[in-house]
Amino acid sequence: MTRFDFALSGQRIHLAVEGSTGGTTLGLHVAADAIQAGERVLWASADMPDGHRFSQLFSHLSLIQSSRFHAMHFGGRFDRAIDALLEASLSLPSVSLVVLDDWCSNHGRIERERLDEVKRFIDSCPETISVLLISKGSIDASGSSTEHIVARSEEAMRANGFAVWRLWRAKDGPGRTLDREGEVQNLTIDDSGYIL
Repeated sequence: MTRFDFALSGQRIHLAVEGSTGGTTLGLHVAADAIQAGERVLWASADMPDGHRFSQLFSHLSLIQSSRFHAMHFGGRFDRAIDALLEASLSLPSVSLVVLDDWCSNHGRIERERLDEVKRFIDSCPETISVLLISKGSIDASGSSTEHIVARSEEAMRANGFAVWRLWRAKDGPGRTLDREGEVQNLTIDDSGYIL
């Protein structure tokens, strides 16, 4: 089985995920890929990634390589976390990826303040840095959407230059479906991340 290459390279991605389907794993997968390529990753979230899962996805990296993963917790003011990410993205060498995992509430519209802070970040960070936002999507109860997962605040995210990806459980078990702007890929999630 081949490890999937998400090939972010400078993209701005808003990933809407079905609850507990592997959004954090996807973020860690692309982080490990960036680090293996000799680059540096900034990670911010309300909760740090599970230590066991982190170890699985980073097991092929040396301790020195893993030290290029910089994680921060934004339990307090989100604007201060954005300040810290901006400072790090501009001062640390070789930053190629910034991941904000569970960066907003899990339901309803994404808070305007969070959207404004994300815009402030992407307006100020180098365009060469990929930005991956991971948040819970929702299900359209009205039946008016053809999407499996509805990306919250999609219009605002697109206006800020983000492509919208969707990730959902294809069936029971390790199967996942990733929709990258209409390009649908069936993947399997395992200890090492996502594989074809």
